[in-house]
Amino acid sequence: MNKTLGVFFPLYTTTLLMLLGSGLLTTYVSLRLTSAHVSGALIGAIIAANYIGLVIGGKVGHFLIARVGHIRAYVSCAGIITAAVLGHGLTGYIPAWIGLRLIIGMCMMCQYMVLESWLNDQSESEQRGKVFGCYMVATYLGMSLGQVVLMLQTDLGLSTLLLIALCFALCLVPIALTTRTHARQLSPAPMELRYFIGAIPKVLATTLAIGMAVGSFYGLAPVYASQQALTTGQTGLFMAIAIFAGLVAQFPLSWLSDRYNRTRLLRLNAVMLAVAALPLALLTQLGFTLLLALGFIVSMLLFSLYPLAVALANDLIEPERRVSLAACLLMAFGVGASIGPLVVGLLLEPLGGNTLYAFFALCGLLIVALSRAVKKDEAQFVEDAPVPHIAMPDSLMSSPLSPALNPAFDEQMIEETMPSFDTEPVAEEEEAAILQGADPDEETGLKKAWEKL
Repeated sequence: MNKTLGVFFPLYTTTLLMLLGSGLLTTYVSLRLTSAHVSGALIGAIIAANYIGLVIGGKVGHFLIARVGHIRAYVSCAGIITAAVLGHGLTGYIPAWIGLRLIIGMCMMCQYMVLESWLNDQSESEQRGKVFGCYMVATYLGMSLGQVVLMLQTDLGLSTLLLIALCFALCLVPIALTTRTHARQLSPAPMELRYFIGAIPKVLATTLAIGMAVGSFYGLAPVYASQQALTTGQTGLFMAIAIFAGLVAQFPLSWLSDRYNRTRLLRLNAVMLAVAALPLALLTQLGFTLLLALGFIVSMLLFSLYPLAVALANDLIEPERRVSLAACLLMAFGVGASIGPLVVGLLLEPLGGNTLYAFFALCGLLIVALSRAVKKDEAQFVEDAPVPHIAMPDSLMSSPLSPALNPAFDEQMIEETMPSFDTEPVAEEEEAAILQGADPDEETGLKKAWEKL
């Protein structure tokens, strides 16, 4: 484990800083718009634009990395995001923020693709599980720390935007100084959407419903908290605890998923989500301590749904199609995450902030109905089912290349499904790497800089 952390420390540091800025920005935008009395529909549109950008960014990132390489792609995207973040402070024209959030979503997906393809290429097959696990911890920890910053930086003015821009500027430093530039550029997994719609329609619909709930949470939970008369610092604590619950839930979930029927587990999880969300949906005022406790429980159940749906889908699909399946599940999740904030945002103004948790309860009941239908499909389980459950971040924090990091997938199958599109000779690759300032014989540029210091 220590060796894994040492080798990939620059990439994990970059991930943590990037997600810290992203998590802080999402909550900041929601709180800033709420304090400015912007309509719920417009808030939902701005949040949805970010997720639409993430979906589109899967294609853009593939082209950009192929064109200029990993380091240049990451650095350029970090620069664009920094400028877009500062753009929020340069204009008070709120509809313009939709375009800014779209750009940020696209660039962040490119950054995810750089990090995940790099991690996959530099990790051995036997250590991919540890590499993926540390990456997951870095993503959730970064998102949580972004909320903690709000407890210390309660001002919603320009200083908070400068802090967010600072995180995105600093996240490119470890990448810019590293000399590990031999990451292969994998193509995104092919989309066999028509096949999967015919083979596992209920699982895809379940994933879309999960995306609707999770996307609404990230964007509109701060709005709910502000309507509960919480201060900015209290809202930051509420969000930090809720997001950290997603990390805590992964480990007992992996144990349960490998020992019990996953369809029943998914249905039970959804029922518990619907029940746990009811107090937050029906009660207009709750004590702060009770609000934190209920928020933690609801978030644990909410963030457990996507890994369960992924594991169940893999049980129903042949091994050679599982990499493509991961890409389709990510797309379904992203589409749902774009729809959810729009729907809830339209309902916030007439019905109030409690609508968010009422929406979670409805999504839970929808997932229960869909999982009962999936029960009839269990006869389709492939021979190697159940597939070992892998703890993973939700797909708002991963890219179409994330299947390559999954230790449950065979490496040869990944290479066959997601082939490298780089056909130039190896010597030219090395020459290009050296032209970028890379020294493949050294571990990292950070190490050399430290020695000189």
